[in-house]
Amino acid sequence: MHVVFLSNEYPPAPHGGIGSFVQTLGRALVASGHTVTACGLYAAELAGESDDRGVRVIRLARGRLPGWRVFLNIHRLRKRLIELHQENPITILEGDDDTAVYFGGRLPASIPTVLRMHGGYVFFETAAGRTPVAHRSWFERRAFHTARHLVAVSRYVGVRTDELLGLRHRPFTVIPNCVDLNLFKPESGPGEKEGLIVFAGTLVEKKGIRQLVVAMDQVARACPHVRLAIYGADTIDPLSGGSYRKTLEASLTPLARQHVEFMGRVERERLPGILAQASICCYPSHMEAMPIAWIEGMAMGKAVLASFLGPGPEVITDAEEGLLVDCRESQPIAEALIRLLQDSGLRQRLGQGARHRAVTDYGLNLHVQRNLDFYRAVIEGTAPSH
Repeated sequence: MHVVFLSNEYPPAPHGGIGSFVQTLGRALVASGHTVTACGLYAAELAGESDDRGVRVIRLARGRLPGWRVFLNIHRLRKRLIELHQENPITILEGDDDTAVYFGGRLPASIPTVLRMHGGYVFFETAAGRTPVAHRSWFERRAFHTARHLVAVSRYVGVRTDELLGLRHRPFTVIPNCVDLNLFKPESGPGEKEGLIVFAGTLVEKKGIRQLVVAMDQVARACPHVRLAIYGADTIDPLSGGSYRKTLEASLTPLARQHVEFMGRVERERLPGILAQASICCYPSHMEAMPIAWIEGMAMGKAVLASFLGPGPEVITDAEEGLLVDCRESQPIAEALIRLLQDSGLRQRLGQGARHRAVTDYGLNLHVQRNLDFYRAVIEGTAPSH
């Protein structure tokens, strides 16, 4: 089987996302004896080819000509896909909410196309209370119309995307994201540091990091031994136009500032060791599609605090495998953190439940088998199609 992923995020960002999904599944498919190619559009200085544990990574230079770059990118990527198909027939061509727009046009009709819903532009813009830009919404809808088969990383993202894009209840298969249980496991590093809260993710508003930082004043008053370590790359604050990290730092009270550290970007390979030291893994996202970071914390056997919004209840059973709260406000976050910090027995029970759920539902081997079963159904014509 030759599986080609359209991905503009390979290698991935350190803290999850679509790139991490493609890399994890791609490597695992190669280890199972299949051929995998990841092909996408990148800045000119990143263009070229490389090998990642057997995954062939092709980075095409992104077009720069104003007004025409989208169409030039489509032409460039389709041309390369046709060449790949001639070299080694593509068995499955998979894209996501953004990249599947390249499916149409001159691609051979014999190539089965799969769009995996990770939560696209319209999904997240609407969740943030913003009105999606018309032309970007059009391109996203077009991607869904050109894909023959749909798969979603959670039921929530599948149903919600169908509603937002008017897909008329197109059938889709649900395959949740996964975690490498050999990498993310309780004994992956030094033991727990009492009172340490770890957040790992890009510093953006939708990750709920501002509400978490504001909550730290109340948490520090109740639990003087607490420390919040924030791992993640900085971004531009859309309101101030400056560093989002500086916006977060400005929102800290003098007390909270003594208990919060910004650790910066961290390589993904170091994450298990970092998470191993946490008393609590806190991911207060306002919205997710199916968060890889959550299940990494669960696989580490940690008490995870996350959001009850979106697919939260699909990923974590509240009070059994973690705590789910309304993360749009700081007060619920503070109350839940204090509860966890003051009750080591609760943390241990939730951590055990989380690890069990990760092993049962989110293991990499199970994930690979689910995807291979789905791909075979696509090839045999028994999978739901457009």
